[in-house]
Amino acid sequence: MKVEELERWTFLIILTFVSCLFLFLLQPFFESILWACIIAILFHPMQMWLERKVGEHPNFTALITLTACVFLVVIPVLLLLTSFLQQGIALYQRIDTGEIQPAQYIDRIRQAFPVAQEFLERIGVDISSLRENATKAALATGSFLTQNAVAVGVGTFNFLLKLALMLYIAFFLLRDGRQLIEKLVYVIPLGDERERLLFQNIAGVARATVKGNLVVAMVQGALGGFIFWVLDIPAPLLWGVVMAVLSLIPAVGAGLIWLPAAVYLYADGQWAEASILVAYGILVIGLADNVLRPILVGRDTKLPDWMVLLSTLGGIGLFGINGFVVGPLIAVLFVAFWQIFGKDLNAGVADTGVNNDHDQPKTESDTTKNQTANENPTKQ
Repeated sequence: MKVEELERWTFLIILTFVSCLFLFLLQPFFESILWACIIAILFHPMQMWLERKVGEHPNFTALITLTACVFLVVIPVLLLLTSFLQQGIALYQRIDTGEIQPAQYIDRIRQAFPVAQEFLERIGVDISSLRENATKAALATGSFLTQNAVAVGVGTFNFLLKLALMLYIAFFLLRDGRQLIEKLVYVIPLGDERERLLFQNIAGVARATVKGNLVVAMVQGALGGFIFWVLDIPAPLLWGVVMAVLSLIPAVGAGLIWLPAAVYLYADGQWAEASILVAYGILVIGLADNVLRPILVGRDTKLPDWMVLLSTLGGIGLFGINGFVVGPLIAVLFVAFWQIFGKDLNAGVADTGVNNDHDQPKTESDTTKNQTANENPTKQ
């Protein structure tokens, strides 16, 4: 027995080491694998619909599903990023030529709101240095891109390489995803029922988080870009994309962009435009977040709003932009494991018979016996 036990523990240690080594090997491709899994989860219903229409042809249905993903998601995102970069370069050129001067914006705000200047000075913020740094930062960004064109090109190449790898992995996950889940259920020693429940929770939260957050981000970005275009604020598409990205942070989001813009409009004397922007930001952009996010994210993830906020912020802090998915996913796994533990613990307490008889519900047979005894006391 000692030899068999030693062999088993040795095998488990080596198995753990090899598994960790393999995960470390895949670490550079974490983003591609993560988004490939998300694509497979999001487009799995479409693949199931195709299988019902054309029959069991895994390669064909996976290819058609992936093609639909490319045209519906990948190409529009690439076009949006291209427009974003174009407007960003155009904005930098206007700053470089002096057409737009960030320092003047700060001076106008300081003159219009002297109370704000006093408050900033009390907390140790030097307005003069802030004024200088605003211009330097704007020009430094553009000069960095100009001087490091090779690095930018390498970054673009790496992005396209990761995108191709993501689509490649997604194809096989769409084709063989269900078989992979069954193999994981077979090898993971948690019990088939628990494992299926966990995989369902993972799929549910990934689907809800991505769909919900991306829908909210696109809606808020589109609404913010639209009002910036209406009010003739420079680079509306650029700021719309920035608002969309910031909208991934619950309870903060697009207000980090439209609120300072409204403050500047007030400082510049454009009271009507500033009031319109504030009202629009609160009633339209903010309402879209308050209405859509709980419906699309909180309801499907079955997480309270405060846990969605904290897990999203923590995930972004640890994993970057991918954290808006990873954070809530970890939170759901945390809740699911504790729910399973509580269920097993309570089931164990019930099996040991700790509860007294008068605390247990009467069965139908017990009720029938009591009625018979009351009707015929002489038979007892």
